[in-house]
Amino acid sequence: MEAKAQARFVRVTPLKARRIVDVVRGKRAVEALEVLAYAPQGAAEPVRKVVESAIANARYAADQAGERFNEEDLYIQAIYADEGPTMKRIRPRAQGRADRVMKRTSHITVVVGDSKVAAGSKGRNR
Repeated sequence: MEAKAQARFVRVTPLKARRIVDVVRGKRAVEALEVLAYAPQGAAEPVRKVVESAIANARYAADQAGERFNEEDLYIQAIYADEGPTMKRIRPRAQGRADRVMKRTSHITVVVGDSKVAAGSKGRNR
């Protein structure tokens, strides 16, 4: 059984989110939560929340289908951080000039399932 969760317009740059996403790709979902709970990077918190949401979605889907559910059996089948819209702001500089400040956003997607499947996962595989 597969379950998917998405967080859109998260105020973290996709590059920083991908550093965290690459660490937990392919791991057991429970193990990924433990890694994310103690990761020092700021992007770890929104990624952890999306993984928790995907696990909860899998639990709900199993209850609806009347199937047995065990959190320990779930693996992260696909996880990726895509680029969202960029907010453009202006910062005043010397002599009347202005610099552009790019406030980037991410769309974080997690797919959890019963089996450890690397095929079809988006992003880099290491």
